[in-house]
Amino acid sequence: MKPAERGIISGYDMKKGSVKFGYTLMILVMIVIAITTLYPFFNTFFGSLKTREEFFAFPPTFFPKNWIWTNYKDAWSGFDLPLLTFLKNTVFIYVGNVVCSLLLIGLAAYALSHLRVPFKRVVTLFFFSTLLIPPATYIVPNFLNLQSLGMINTYWAFWLPAAANAYFMLLLKNFFDGIHKEILEAARIDGASEFSSFIRIAVPLSMPIIGTLLMLTFSTTWNEFYWSSIVMTEKEMYPLATGIYRYVIYSTSVIPWSVRFAILMMAMAPPIVFFLIFQKFIIRGLSVSGVKG
Repeated sequence: MKPAERGIISGYDMKKGSVKFGYTLMILVMIVIAITTLYPFFNTFFGSLKTREEFFAFPPTFFPKNWIWTNYKDAWSGFDLPLLTFLKNTVFIYVGNVVCSLLLIGLAAYALSHLRVPFKRVVTLFFFSTLLIPPATYIVPNFLNLQSLGMINTYWAFWLPAAANAYFMLLLKNFFDGIHKEILEAARIDGASEFSSFIRIAVPLSMPIIGTLLMLTFSTTWNEFYWSSIVMTEKEMYPLATGIYRYVIYSTSVIPWSVRFAILMMAMAPPIVFFLIFQKFIIRGLSVSGVKG
């Protein structure tokens, strides 16, 4: 039988009144945080299964009396909501963000980490200093630049800004700094180019942080609605979050609220499931990226 791991607080410590009080308080705080975090999710789920009368009943009920699963069928196929089009746009934006950000940012981070770049420290400081700029301040300049390039209402309005993510560069550069230079020097001696060393050595060794960035990109792309509301002007180009925001949440149509909650539940579930499955991978990638070997 595998012995239980010893925690920070031992059995002897738990005999002290102050330790018991602190431990109990900590547990209560964790319970409160768990309830406040899970309540919106379960409230949306149960609300999506109610009838119209029960949804507006007073006093309100938390659990539905009759579970109306047809609300999800109506949400998917009724009311002329092009959810498949919104989903397709979201997938295209995500794939483009991944290619542009990881390829361009990865090459830049690799160069700043292992190549002789003129004024390397100044360039690195310039990139990382942009993390101190509030994102709201460069929304208008980004929009004007994309408008002058004729990229409004195109996927490039997402792909180009994604290729200038200083936070991703910080994570990748910290990870690349941990790759021993002797490995790359051996590859150069064998005749490998710098790009080949990046693809064949740096990328395979950096899969933990690359996997983490893939998941962070997924979460950002899936939940993005503000920027897409600015750069996308046609309904056929909306991603999922923007389509739901415009045609479900603030819509004046006759969509029942239980069906609206069903749509919100379908949009909410994939990121939650995605994170629950890969949360250990995300934490490991973020923690390893800060360790230099």
